[in-house]
Amino acid sequence: MSNDSSTTLRQLASFLGGSGVGLGAFGAHALKERLLSKSGASENWRTAVTYQLLHAVALLSLSSLASNKSTHSKTSSYSGGQLMALGTAMFSGSIYLLCLDIGPKKLVGPITPLGGLMMISGWILVGMGKY
Repeated sequence: MSNDSSTTLRQLASFLGGSGVGLGAFGAHALKERLLSKSGASENWRTAVTYQLLHAVALLSLSSLASNKSTHSKTSSYSGGQLMALGTAMFSGSIYLLCLDIGPKKLVGPITPLGGLMMISGWILVGMGKY
């Protein structure tokens, strides 16, 4: 039986996974010339897609774990996964924006390491059983 945290994590995993596949294809085909014309952009795009897809799989795994957790531990049952999902969106999203020169670099640039710290924090919380 699925609980709220399991459903939320599954939905986040599905969104990140589906959009990751789409953005990977978009970067490899429609944006190929644009990304290759900017030094490092193609590799950075690939890094963003890779982290997004890996964390989508991790969130899907956490949704399975969360479905087996009792509902009375709901307050902390998906905090690590939620933090991981938000961090992934910030990390990968800011890289996509930087590769496409969207937004001011002074504002978008610092979002990348903050997203990375949120992903790391999410993994730590998962290690503590707070997924």
